[in-house]
Amino acid sequence: MNLQINAGDTGFIMICSALVFLMTPGLAFFYAGMVRRKNALNTLLSCFFICGLASLMWIICGYSLSFGTDHAGVLGGLNHLFFNGVGMQPNGDYSGTIPETLFAAFQMMFAIITPALICGAVAERMKFSRLVIFIGIWSLLVYYPLAHMVWGAGGFLRELGALDFAGGNVVHISSGVTGLVACIILGKRRGYGMLSYKPHNIPFVVLGAGLLWFGWFGFNAGSALAASPLAVHAFLTTNTSAAAALISWLIVEKIVYKKVTVLGAATGGVIGLVAITPGAGFVPIWASIIIGLVVSPLCFFFMSKVKGKFAYDDALDAFGCHGIGGIWGGIATGIFAHQSINPDVIKWNGLIYGETKLFGAQLLSIVVTIVIAVVVSFIILKVMKCFGDLRVSVEAEGVGLDLAEHNEAAYPAYNGLD
Repeated sequence: MNLQINAGDTGFIMICSALVFLMTPGLAFFYAGMVRRKNALNTLLSCFFICGLASLMWIICGYSLSFGTDHAGVLGGLNHLFFNGVGMQPNGDYSGTIPETLFAAFQMMFAIITPALICGAVAERMKFSRLVIFIGIWSLLVYYPLAHMVWGAGGFLRELGALDFAGGNVVHISSGVTGLVACIILGKRRGYGMLSYKPHNIPFVVLGAGLLWFGWFGFNAGSALAASPLAVHAFLTTNTSAAAALISWLIVEKIVYKKVTVLGAATGGVIGLVAITPGAGFVPIWASIIIGLVVSPLCFFFMSKVKGKFAYDDALDAFGCHGIGGIWGGIATGIFAHQSINPDVIKWNGLIYGETKLFGAQLLSIVVTIVIAVVVSFIILKVMKCFGDLRVSVEAEGVGLDLAEHNEAAYPAYNGLD
């Protein structure tokens, strides 16, 4: 089959790729605003450096291991190392009417933001050098295999019939549960449970949430890989779920706290985006309202009750937002997906239409993702601990990671306690 390049599709996915890239700096602001002043720059850099590391790794081996020749449904081959054989013509397995190089570039942006999500769980206490090592190894052993299993030709979960339109399993569940494992192994922040950890710059949080929301249109609509009706559908479900989750979160806050907050509005919008990601191109628009309305109370419960009950220090709620939101999104896809929306990909309708196969495939894919991310992340961190401490000293944590790790200060004129 001789596929032809479509200029409109190519231009659209180039723009979407740029939008997805913007999400990582947006996430950096989102996270940095939620930490204390003395850790703002460290948190920014923890996300931003991944733009460099993940981009280089993707060119060297990441694309090949994710989308190269299939090996046992688990991992791609080495045939595309350093983009060898990745040309300007479409790849029949993946890229439709855009150059394979553009498909690879679009997927690279996912490989950048996914490990950045983990940083929220370990904020304010992990050594920067150890974080760099962990992110590199995690990308090799967790992200690339999962990307192949879910999206790669011959991938185990893809062949199973499980659906993940733009990264519910690959991006959100994998990073969320990894964050939970990492924060437990790393230990709690100094004074956790006794000190008040309040966001130092909520306008930063809103800026970050806005950039994430804006970039998410490229994240989800771009996953249609064409300027098509499916892309428009994904665009609308994305915005609708985010809107419903934002309102839902404010309602929960009003009921529980008698007041609504700006931080809550930003959080609600982001988790609505997380929840719709796996099903954006599979579920009806009306279903995206339900997905958004449900995800806020669900994540609120985990962030306010479950985290307190088990006393783990997921600093910026990477697990509560992305892990739980992604799990709900994957389940909801198994409930609401309908073949009429994306007949080329969906093998079975969702549970609400009286069919059970897709729902079962979704549950299995979620379990597989959790097991891989938890087990491999646990092993990586435990091995790393054998070669030295993962977290900064008590003194460095007291001074703040901005000065202790980088000898910089975001607010040099500020001399108060923090």
